Amino acid sequence: MRPAPPCRGRRHTILFVSKRTDRTEGPLSTPDPEDVVATLVEQRIELVRLSYPDLIGVDRGRDILTHHLPAACAHGLSFCRAVYHTSPRGDVVDVAGGLDTGLPDICVRPDLDTLVPVPWEPGVAWCLGEPVDPATGLPCPESPRDLLRRVVADLAAEGLAAVVGPELEYFLLDRDETAPAGWRRYADVTGQVYTVGRKGDPAGHLPATLRALDALGIGAISGNREFDGGQFEINLSHSAALDAADRAWRFKTAIKEIAHAEGRLATFMAKPFNDTGGSGFHVHVSCVDTEGHNAFADPSGAHGLSDTARHAIAGLLEHAPALAALLNPTVNSYKRFGPDTLAPWLIDWGLDNRSAMLRVPPERGVGTRLELRLGDASANPYLAVAGVVAAVLLGIRAKAAPPAPLQGYGYDRARAAVLPMTLSGSLDALAADTALTEVLGKGFVTAFVSYKRDELERFRRHVTDWEFGEYAYHL
Repeated sequence: MRPAPPCRGRRHTILFVSKRTDRTEGPLSTPDPEDVVATLVEQRIELVRLSYPDLIGVDRGRDILTHHLPAACAHGLSFCRAVYHTSPRGDVVDVAGGLDTGLPDICVRPDLDTLVPVPWEPGVAWCLGEPVDPATGLPCPESPRDLLRRVVADLAAEGLAAVVGPELEYFLLDRDETAPAGWRRYADVTGQVYTVGRKGDPAGHLPATLRALDALGIGAISGNREFDGGQFEINLSHSAALDAADRAWRFKTAIKEIAHAEGRLATFMAKPFNDTGGSGFHVHVSCVDTEGHNAFADPSGAHGLSDTARHAIAGLLEHAPALAALLNPTVNSYKRFGPDTLAPWLIDWGLDNRSAMLRVPPERGVGTRLELRLGDASANPYLAVAGVVAAVLLGIRAKAAPPAPLQGYGYDRARAAVLPMTLSGSLDALAADTALTEVLGKGFVTAFVSYKRDELERFRRHVTDWEFGEYAYHL
């Protein structure tokens, strides 16, 4: 995956007729809602689905009848701000700005520039929402998309722009009432890593999904069966950081919707089964300067890397313990770590070395980039990319130098520090990382840590199947 200007892949966006009359160069104005409605009616689109990510990346939203779209654009749609603090089980967590202030509103307006038809649901178009605090008109501290915008702006002040390529894995499951959790792995045949075709995908899930993603226009490139039964990986193209996070988030939402339409469940849970590995979220990142040149490339530098790249590596290594909270954000995430899993749990970097937490792929020149292998698929793409870009920025600002790269196979505690091995440890590291907190914003970090510590407390009180099986009969 070679870093380049923002994605120019196939994008089946709806064509809008702008009321702007001048033809000078420069960006067109935001589409006029009345023009958009006329185009939607022509295309027999009856509903516009507005959605936005909550704190952990769950898609929240509302379906709007097409003829009511202009009003939604003018006035916005009201949602309770505590939706950012609502757990997957429906618990409203006591995070500042929610329960303590009487459950106030946020106002969400459709971003018409992101409007696309939904390939698997005729008559529906989908756009992202822009949430603000109606009292101030400013973005909410918990808004993941706005957090990434702020970090990208900070990097731009250094004359750099991040280019990001997301890699995500997921498990596809079939309902099975006899299975422990009611679901079993789809086409659970071993030895299917890097394969395609019906022997590992008898229902043709992957080709159908790739076609739907292509029609959605989010830069899907290719896909294959991954290491474990029922596991798939689909690669997305590289683009500017915010666009890449938008596409990764829409990808996760789309995969889950497509699976539901098949009568299946797609999960990006870090490690859903005891007898398999987990699902990763690898982030490829490079930087381009104001002239569009790859700022990580230097043929005369050590390993073909520029000083900027070396500073970025050092920043990612230094802030890795705190980044773990954003890229490995669940209790389950840390069950994916361990020797020989190819899920990194030591803080190290290497040249084309997949046993390192941070890998430098072999391409140089315009393809020079870093691959952070720390994350798992449960991460909110906006928070994952924001954390990575923030750590890169801090390393560049500090002009930090990394240690020597890993030689040979990793996972040797004698050669590298250990990442936090629990969610509690990574949250402590995030709370203690004042430099990263300053870039991400204290309001966001406080909200995120509070939410996740409540999750930990709820988990501590929950009796698991393992505990019952281990103790109930004998004790």
